[in-house]
Amino acid sequence: MSKGIVTTIFYLCSVVLCQDNLLRHILNNDKIYFDSLINNPKYDIKIIYTQINRNKDNEPSFKTNKLNADPKNYFYPASTVKLPACVFALEKINNLNIDGLNKFTFLRIDSSYKGQIAVKFDTTTLSHFPTIANYIKKILLVSDNDAFNRLYEFIGQKEFNEKLWEYGFTNSKINHRLSFNLSEKENRNTNKFTFFNNSGIIYEQPAKYSDIKYIFQLNNTKRGIGFYSGNNLIKQPKDFSELNYFSLEDQHEFIKRLFFHEGNQKLNFDLTFSDYDFLYKHMGIFPRECTEPIYDEKEYWDSYVKFFIYGDSKNKIPTHVRIFNKVGEAYGFLIDNAYIVDFENGVEFLLSAVIHVNKNGIYNDDKYEYEEIGFPFLARLGKTIYDFELKRPKKFLPDLSRLNSLFK
Repeated sequence: MSKGIVTTIFYLCSVVLCQDNLLRHILNNDKIYFDSLINNPKYDIKIIYTQINRNKDNEPSFKTNKLNADPKNYFYPASTVKLPACVFALEKINNLNIDGLNKFTFLRIDSSYKGQIAVKFDTTTLSHFPTIANYIKKILLVSDNDAFNRLYEFIGQKEFNEKLWEYGFTNSKINHRLSFNLSEKENRNTNKFTFFNNSGIIYEQPAKYSDIKYIFQLNNTKRGIGFYSGNNLIKQPKDFSELNYFSLEDQHEFIKRLFFHEGNQKLNFDLTFSDYDFLYKHMGIFPRECTEPIYDEKEYWDSYVKFFIYGDSKNKIPTHVRIFNKVGEAYGFLIDNAYIVDFENGVEFLLSAVIHVNKNGIYNDDKYEYEEIGFPFLARLGKTIYDFELKRPKKFLPDLSRLNSLFK
């Protein structure tokens, strides 16, 4: 049988399987392991996988499979909310359209309301001044919480959510900073920003208050049997209903649109070519490859924020494999949302997943089974999908040269 016929048969089988859940078929290659977790409701596993096929002009088409994904079933999104913050901060700079104002412009942040913290210097930059660009780098390279909080403050709570909803990400709400114990009202208030250069002030953004109303009907917002508030154990389920939400469907579509934005212009992000390359590069490089900021390889290993395929190891990741992603880790929820490519073998696919590991049902006790169950699951899931994609015949291999050039 000729290679062309084999490829055609495989492709047609993939189409049929996609209609009858290709994802489940792939996971059946490791059925005992995956069934033991996926069929156990306590892990609340959700998976979305998108297969990408190219035509002769390198134009992509997509086939998406979901497992247990429902945008109305709540999970805590943790640091995955940081990716839209990076995009919307860049959009805001572009929309302001002020001479001398860009992502590299120096800035200072004032304390404008109760609980806020001012920022004048940033010793991780060569200039020792904060910039939007450096905050984005910190987010994408090591998932820095303070960096997210600063972008949240720059964008503004109201504008952040209106942007999400305007783009169709309606199963999401971002209403608080991270790792920062502020009240609901304090999170509505955001700081004053001043952008400047050696000649003086370029732009001043006053402190803001968000009057946005959140009306979300979500399932499973009360979790567990107890939680710690300070040193006190509260023996009742933890209520997540007023915390951030970024549904897995919205996360998956967000990263898909970030990398495949040649479609509906109305839905495209307002980013420049250089903005896209800046995001792609810092989503894809490892902390050891960054020169500003500089990260200690022993503290920030390659898979520090790369959970799929490699999250169960601290070994170096081969540089021909790049995982453009944003992870989340909090309250026992472990999440990865990624566009994964292998430049040498012409592999590309989109994968998003969440698992909940909190055996004792207590929150804020720092007893979560990340190492025992969470990281191994996401790594094994990524490897299983990658191995399938590695063997899957493709009529046309993707031209990934633009992305690959960012790492030369």
